[in-house]
Amino acid sequence: MIARRKNRVVNPPEHCPLGQCLSIIGGAWTPNIIWYLSSQSRRFSELKDDLQGISPKVLTQRLRKLENEGIVNRKVMPTSPPTVEYSLSELGKELKPAIEAIVAVGEKLKKIKTAEAILGA
Repeated sequence: MIARRKNRVVNPPEHCPLGQCLSIIGGAWTPNIIWYLSSQSRRFSELKDDLQGISPKVLTQRLRKLENEGIVNRKVMPTSPPTVEYSLSELGKELKPAIEAIVAVGEKLKKIKTAEAILGA
């Protein structure tokens, strides 16, 4: 019988910051919204066009959640009809390197899968 190894990893804090951050940026569409807002502010309709396949309801829900969490700023322009513009807050801008790192790993995974498909064919 093989002896069971003891866990040498320090237990995460009671309210793990990693889990808290992932609960905000995880899920469908949210990283994509952060990606598109990372370069410049966008209007709702522009984000809708950027995110092919997202419904207006889901986009509204995600933007509200990000606004409530302090990740996204919402600015209403005094036009007729009113125009709403979204941008990343200072806290939201801090997520940009994390999103870029995820994209970089995704590109590597894509290359591996493509190579495997070619070799397997």
